[in-house]
Amino acid sequence: MSTGSGKSGSGRSGSGRPGTTKTRTTQFSGRGLHNRVKTAKGRKTSSKMWLERQLNDPYVAEAKARGYRSRAAFKLLELDSMFGLLKKGARVVDLGAAPGGWTQVAVDAVGAGKGPKGGQVVAIDIQGMDPVQSATVILQDFMDPDAPDRIKDALTGPADLVLSDMAAPATGHRQTDHLRIMGLCEAAFDFACEVLAPGGGFVAKVLKGGTENELLAQMKRRFAMVKHAKPPASRADSAESYVVATGFRPDPKA
Repeated sequence: MSTGSGKSGSGRSGSGRPGTTKTRTTQFSGRGLHNRVKTAKGRKTSSKMWLERQLNDPYVAEAKARGYRSRAAFKLLELDSMFGLLKKGARVVDLGAAPGGWTQVAVDAVGAGKGPKGGQVVAIDIQGMDPVQSATVILQDFMDPDAPDRIKDALTGPADLVLSDMAAPATGHRQTDHLRIMGLCEAAFDFACEVLAPGGGFVAKVLKGGTENELLAQMKRRFAMVKHAKPPASRADSAESYVVATGFRPDPKA
């Protein structure tokens, strides 16, 4: 996902209760995958390995089977099963939305476009993405000064959940990459504090090592529960995880 940055599919993997962390792993519809790249001639070893991983990744196959735009959709589905984040009628903001997998999951879960009791999903990304039915998609870098106001203007009321799968391009330098993603996380958190309704939730991508102590302390003042989680759909060799916060307190002293 880019800094402006993801994610119509069929159903959710489970509807856990708020505060629970029991993971309901994704149920796959296909058989085991054991594919090899048949056109390896002329390809770099790294390219061949990436292709074989994609061909043999059950989440990639399941995303295609369910109509999701990316395997990342299952990360949100699994986080939802752990923490009960997505509720019918909720307003959701998806930061770093491209290619739209998380947006698809959110639209389906909150019932966006399903009449007066349906929810709303507003998505933003610097990368272009195809429209998602019943979602408002904004093509812009979230870090642009006027981007937050554009999202607020699109919302019909306070948000119930702010999602951020934003990530800066990797440099290969661990400390630099960590600082960049934490900067995005902090920006998303500040925005969430401006738009969330009381009791709302926040989810943001972080790298191995979790959230910086100072930012984590701020989150704990503003939310009743703050935890780190790595959903099964997040590859084991990936340094990513997510910080999940629920029970937003508009007044940090409350």
